[in-house]
Amino acid sequence: MAEPAADAPVPPRALPNGLAAFLVFFSSGAVLVLETVSLRLVGPYVGVTLQVTSSVIGMALAAIAYGAWFGGWLADRRDPRTLLAPALVLAGIATAVTLPIVRYAGEVLRGGAASAVLLLTALTVVLPAALLAGITPLVVKLQLADLRRTGQVVGKLSSIGTLGGITATLGTGFVLVAALSSSVIVLGLAAALGVTGLALGVWLRRQAGAGGPSTPGRVKAALALLGLAAAGLTAAAPNPCDVETAYHCARVEVDPSWPQGRTLYLNSAEHSYVDLNEPNHLKYAYTQWIGLVADVARPAKQPMDALHLGGGGFTVPHYLAATRPGTDNLVFELDGGLVELDRRELGLRTGPGMRAEVGDARVLLRGEPTDSRDFIVGDAFGHLVVPWHLATREMAADIRRVLRPDGIYVQNVIDYPPGRFIRAELATVKAEFAHVALIAPPGAIDGKQGANFVIVASDAPLPLAAIPPGLKLLPEPAGLMDEAAVTEWVGDAMVLTDDYAPVDQLLATA
Repeated sequence: MAEPAADAPVPPRALPNGLAAFLVFFSSGAVLVLETVSLRLVGPYVGVTLQVTSSVIGMALAAIAYGAWFGGWLADRRDPRTLLAPALVLAGIATAVTLPIVRYAGEVLRGGAASAVLLLTALTVVLPAALLAGITPLVVKLQLADLRRTGQVVGKLSSIGTLGGITATLGTGFVLVAALSSSVIVLGLAAALGVTGLALGVWLRRQAGAGGPSTPGRVKAALALLGLAAAGLTAAAPNPCDVETAYHCARVEVDPSWPQGRTLYLNSAEHSYVDLNEPNHLKYAYTQWIGLVADVARPAKQPMDALHLGGGGFTVPHYLAATRPGTDNLVFELDGGLVELDRRELGLRTGPGMRAEVGDARVLLRGEPTDSRDFIVGDAFGHLVVPWHLATREMAADIRRVLRPDGIYVQNVIDYPPGRFIRAELATVKAEFAHVALIAPPGAIDGKQGANFVIVASDAPLPLAAIPPGLKLLPEPAGLMDEAAVTEWVGDAMVLTDDYAPVDQLLATA
């Protein structure tokens, strides 16, 4: 074998195996932390729907793909040792800048159109994730000193990167989100990336000696300026949350026209109105319809056993407690942080007649005794969408099991023209209950506007004759669609099941 030429370039020295493994594990994990938190960052502006989740995942995967490709391209043209530290520092800066970018852009893109969702999620995750994804090929290049071990090196580092992603996903979902706000998680990640990059740069310079490669001073100055700019933008960015729970960006505002009125916002959408002095004051039309159905379901002031799937501001449970003293209200609320917020700011007092169980309504419902409730209220939402697993025939069957034979189920649904979801949900409830009616604004029934719809269902004949006179007394016009009209209006709409419930797609406007 011929000896290498004396002036042949000397390949960069490999990193210690432990350091190489750490960099791949850390950078890969950081991408998954950012991806998981991104759902919470964009939620206040575009909701938390299947499309938003898919967009975040898709944008993160695109960033990983292009970042890895570009990192490998650079690794073949530059000494990877000079690129690793700047890449980590830049990724830290880009992560910090994510907060102001999302908060400023979110105000502009607020809504939920597909283009807005894609753009906002791209602004949130693409740049920092691409920078982080470029670190693995840089490290791999440095470690490939012995071509006989190429497969082993690449396989090992790829495995370590995957383990980093798994660890970060589980750690963020189970620990970080429960313990820290999204802002703290993002800024903490940014700081960790920046500190790691700076420490790595110092170590590499010491290893290289005076004659080794180093980061140019102009690059260092630029990174420092970018870091300062990121810190300034982050400090000045508007924050849409007063309280960040495990599931919601929440805030409570005082009603300017009534000092005792409180409006609860979840992910920037109006969710509940609570009158601290008058619990029987129902502001929103759909709560008035539910209250009206409750009023005619049993003789006046007769206590009921009521179950509420979703708590929000506990408006309807408070109404039943006030109008029917002795009523047993059991509320299933997924978000324990929201229950605590209700206690602090919305006058919630739990006790024997007002109980709150934290957990998923579908799971908790299975533990309820058969024929144990007179009145069940379905009012659970993920942003403006009924969670799909609470909208299926199997869920309706379990609700029917828990209701007494003459009990009534009311479900709040939001839909928009052409009304595909409300028709499908009506068909689903009709598949289980013998009698189903609908309350909604005339314009929504005619397909002219989006609105709340309240489904009323029972195995016993419904007290429909008493509902229209009550609707006429309410400030906003609403109509009652009786059982025959519901059957005609639903037509051949699909019945949603656990196997197939495309709720988000049905809600998409034509």
